[in-house]
Amino acid sequence: MRILLIEDEPEMASVLKTALERQDVVVDHASNLADGEAMARIGSYDAIVLDRRLPDGEGLTLIPRLRALHVEAPVIALTAMSGLQDRVSGLDAGADDYMGKPFATEELVARLRALHRRPYTLRADQAVVGRLTYDFRHREALIDDQTLDLPRRERLVLETLIRRPGRTIMRSALEEAVYALDDEIGSNALDAHISRLRRKLDDLAAGIEIRAIRNLGYLLRAAS
Repeated sequence: MRILLIEDEPEMASVLKTALERQDVVVDHASNLADGEAMARIGSYDAIVLDRRLPDGEGLTLIPRLRALHVEAPVIALTAMSGLQDRVSGLDAGADDYMGKPFATEELVARLRALHRRPYTLRADQAVVGRLTYDFRHREALIDDQTLDLPRRERLVLETLIRRPGRTIMRSALEEAVYALDDEIGSNALDAHISRLRRKLDDLAAGIEIRAIRNLGYLLRAAS
């Protein structure tokens, strides 16, 4: 899952970003409405977490502008104004969910997961290629029912590739799934993650081939 966090308090933003990344969420951060709108226009996000009180205006005013641009990512509004009327006004403005500060980061993660599930109700919970089963619900890779322990970014690479087995995934799409905009990415960082993932799958005879498609990206398929 990739989200856009629009929050002007540096400490709050840092805490949320760290907590979400521990749950395999890729987080891009904006500290004001103008930057948040610009990022939402060009990015592809599964959800937007939006503070109401921002230096350049009321956060809720962003929602109708995004909808007019056909940006359909669900929005969770965050605010210290958590009275009944504040919640009602937030939902009426187009927010999909509303959380008053302070809140537990675990609850925010759970609500993001709930919103993320909505557009994908017809998606299969598992993908099977070769001897590997990937469980999307629990974010687990299993080979013959034995869990394959993978670091976060290798798991994100595998999850992105196995969603479309036999099809080339563009390098840019893989990088977008794995890295946030402010991550420092070396020129061969993605290749290094894929090389380590490929080696682990080969060592366990998973029956999977991850093939580099020259000047395009990568393709995952059952080994011939």
